[in-house]
Amino acid sequence: MAAPPPPATTRKLVVEVVDARDLLPKDGLGTSSAYVVVDFAGQRKRTRTVPRDLNPQWHERLEFTVPDPSTMALEELDVEVYNDRRLSAAGHKNHFLGRVRIYGSQFSRRGEEGIVYFPLEKKNLLSWIRGEIGLKIYYHDDVDPPPEESQPDQAGAPPPAEAQAPPEEPRELPEIPAPTEAAVEMQLPPPVPVVVVEESPPPHHPAPPHVMVQPESERDIPHIPDVMEVPEQYPPEVRKTQTTSSSERVRMPRRSHNRARTISGRFVTESVEPVQSTYDLVEPMKYLFVRVVKARGLRACENPFVKVSAGTQTLRSRPARDNGTGHLEWNQTFALSNSRPEPTLEISVWDGSINSSDPFLGGVCFDLSDVPVRDQPDGPLAPQWYRLEGSEPGPAGPSGPGQDMGDIMVSVWIGTQADDAFPESWNTDAPYACYTRSKVYQSPKLWYLRASVMEAQDVRIPPPLPGMHYDVRVKIQLGFQSARTRRSTVAGSGSAFAWMEDLMFVVSEPFEEHMVVLVEDRSTKEPLLVGHTIVPVNCAEQRLDERQMVASKWFNLESGPGHPMPSNMCANPNMAGGPNYCGRIHLRLCLEGGYHVLDEAAHLCSDYRPTAKQLWKPPVGTLELGIISARGLLPMKNKSGGKGSTDAYCVVKYGKKWVRTRTIMDSFDPKWNEQYTWQVYDPCTVLTIGVFDNWRMFSDISGENRSDYRIGKVRIRVSTLESNRAYTCSYPLLVLLRSGLKKMGEVQLAVRFACPALLPDTWATYTQPMLPRMHYLRPIGVTQQEVLRGAAIHTVAVWLERSEPPLGREVVRYMLDADANTWSVRKSKSNWFRIMGVVAWAVGLARWVNSVRQWRNPVTTILVHVLYLVLVWYPELAVPTAALYVFVIGVWYYRFRPRVPAGMDARLSQADTIEPDELEEEFDPVPGPDVIRARYERLRTLAGRVQRVIGDLAAQGERVQALVSWRDPRATRIFIGFCLAVALVLYTVPPKMVAVALGFYFLRHPMFRDPMPPPALNFFRRLPSLSDRLL
Repeated sequence: MAAPPPPATTRKLVVEVVDARDLLPKDGLGTSSAYVVVDFAGQRKRTRTVPRDLNPQWHERLEFTVPDPSTMALEELDVEVYNDRRLSAAGHKNHFLGRVRIYGSQFSRRGEEGIVYFPLEKKNLLSWIRGEIGLKIYYHDDVDPPPEESQPDQAGAPPPAEAQAPPEEPRELPEIPAPTEAAVEMQLPPPVPVVVVEESPPPHHPAPPHVMVQPESERDIPHIPDVMEVPEQYPPEVRKTQTTSSSERVRMPRRSHNRARTISGRFVTESVEPVQSTYDLVEPMKYLFVRVVKARGLRACENPFVKVSAGTQTLRSRPARDNGTGHLEWNQTFALSNSRPEPTLEISVWDGSINSSDPFLGGVCFDLSDVPVRDQPDGPLAPQWYRLEGSEPGPAGPSGPGQDMGDIMVSVWIGTQADDAFPESWNTDAPYACYTRSKVYQSPKLWYLRASVMEAQDVRIPPPLPGMHYDVRVKIQLGFQSARTRRSTVAGSGSAFAWMEDLMFVVSEPFEEHMVVLVEDRSTKEPLLVGHTIVPVNCAEQRLDERQMVASKWFNLESGPGHPMPSNMCANPNMAGGPNYCGRIHLRLCLEGGYHVLDEAAHLCSDYRPTAKQLWKPPVGTLELGIISARGLLPMKNKSGGKGSTDAYCVVKYGKKWVRTRTIMDSFDPKWNEQYTWQVYDPCTVLTIGVFDNWRMFSDISGENRSDYRIGKVRIRVSTLESNRAYTCSYPLLVLLRSGLKKMGEVQLAVRFACPALLPDTWATYTQPMLPRMHYLRPIGVTQQEVLRGAAIHTVAVWLERSEPPLGREVVRYMLDADANTWSVRKSKSNWFRIMGVVAWAVGLARWVNSVRQWRNPVTTILVHVLYLVLVWYPELAVPTAALYVFVIGVWYYRFRPRVPAGMDARLSQADTIEPDELEEEFDPVPGPDVIRARYERLRTLAGRVQRVIGDLAAQGERVQALVSWRDPRATRIFIGFCLAVALVLYTVPPKMVAVALGFYFLRHPMFRDPMPPPALNFFRRLPSLSDRLL
């Protein structure tokens, strides 16, 4: 019986208009009587009018119907604020006070919403608008009532679950190869990181009942299992393509921001929408696809399987399963390479029992000259029933037509790697399907958890010895993370202590962990546990803005005083003597959604969006990457007979989306020809591509976890790409080993940044702050940021390792540059030479001035004298002349602009001239016993900070050079255009007026200042440096 259709739902969009702040007075009496008009999908609603208030509060709920939930991300929500003329002293119209335009990609699901304050925007260039409005926007799905003729018992019955395929069984290999010397050398342990995150085992017990405050919304939620099963929905990332030359320009239609799509920030319940693209960056590879669905009418057998043969290529299916209707199901797709077309295709069914005397169950042959060709975007080919035929089976299978042996449902077609069925198909390129397929991963949604330790009361601590002070501290453990406060201040008679300190941690959704809060007395030689409590992370309130206040809570402390702190305390909440009240502690817990959780180095970051989806801006373009092939890879495995082999695959990371290509077995020149797309929210980001050798596919045979070996890495800065232009080039895969710099091969990539935005939109993007607002209003220290980054890398690595196929920790750490800030003489020398490269401009200018003084070129010297006299007599021409000169330099350097995006630079990294002792120091950071180890690590920490400062100084100078060097073509166009505009304005405006205006602007009142960085500084920070080209 067919399952009834799911109940119909209607999506509702709810807009809660909370309040507005600092509106512009428009009623003639110094105030405004404001009301709000909200327009969505042709539905228009308004709030009540708040009379004579520049900070009105409405707290009204407006509800709209979403016409099509599938296209909600493309809709716009317009919020406009007006002054009511009926309450004005002299007004004939409703004065405009500002508006906000919000895109559907910023809507959040009910339960995830928060108050977001949007700055009011102008309607036109001459409007004078100020203030901001607070909105809470979310959506929910309402189930429509069923029709009267439907039966409740049948409508409520869940549809039968589709039978899941059993796990794939790898085919047997003759042996497990051994790694080569180069592979062993590359797998040496990485240098000891500068920042060490203290690890402790997470608690395995539920939260005790002594936690005082718990939100009502959390009490009725059922327990969430540790591993959440997500239905696998593989987006069609690969499309049929054709080769494009590296210099071809593609004409892209201009699209407004409201047509852009966003990657969902909720990785558990929402899927990623595919981005529309032309998919013409890679070469098409032809495959013969065979989909075997099911069979009927077979004689009695055990574990029947299907064998697909085309010439020398043969693939075998997994055993069939019975679906309960008498049909045997496989529902499996095979992909056979069709580079050399074969004349016929044989599909045969066999009995899997080893005791069967007649294993052949029937077969069918296809003439491949009549097989249809499937072109995108055609739908899947419908399978059909075919009659199985065969004579008396021999040892080699069917030899001719014979008796009727049943029917089999199959579909056969010819396609390319762009076919939707290709990612999940079993192909002849690799024997281990589950470990060698191409996959798309999503990073977990990371949050910063801020734990504000305020005070503790009723704490029973014995008085310290004479001459000593109370030393009571709070230690918080969250999984492998641990942090401790400073010494407290004592209030009263010694039973109340205050800290007023913030501790920050990294957590990921779903929030299943528990936070262990310990109160320790460290006045004695060994710390004594005073009390502890366990707080679930999901009870913390989410905050999107620094103005949103979070309520604090009191939590009871358990266990008596004077007990030495046991090592396994976290796993045993019931202390000796049973739990008892020993005080309470005052905490404020909040999940910060306004920060971006950094899991990459700041100068190599691929995403700057805040955690909260409500704060995301629309994308500015699409990044398309074609992974074509690799050439000349070194052997990473030794097979029998001394033959070397390499099983290579690529991993690409940009934003929250990770991409893994399929593994090409036993090839030094693998060809992937896979294309993927990402949405770009900020062009000043970096795309990372890594090549690895697959060893995890042998884990099932060897019984031990094997790590994949790294082959090389390439980084490409998106801002260095011309808009709508395809680049196709090869990059060397360079790895620094103990033996020196080694080239592991080359990888050929095709990349294109499709950006429909013109210069005004680009200017707006380049003048905005790189990081979210909270990073500037409540900044995080450098040392604490490194600790949090290490925790974020560990969290992402654990999450991706739970995928299938797993993305190993060694791959994640290598892609995220986990050891980027470790000390190295080579890196320090590289940063020093970068500074020298910046200073070379000043040295060159000094040499030119000296040549003018020496009259080496009399014509040049005479022109300089004339120019000097003109500037002395007309000083107002100095600044416009300098701006015009910079414009001419920028236009001149356009001839020498980079033609292709740069990759890793061995010379810039000082890797080609490194000495053996420097290599030994870089790969052996621990030279002696424990005491020397500690001292040496302290020295490395200080040197790492100096190295970072030198690198930052070099980056600032390189950004100055990038203004006119055309490394970032959009930024250079903006800068030289700005210089031209300055020159024209200063040529026409009297300089005294300009000087007065600049002076008054510099000395303006603080109420007219913006706490965020100025646009010029934001533009400068977005300029590219050479740090992304360092190894």
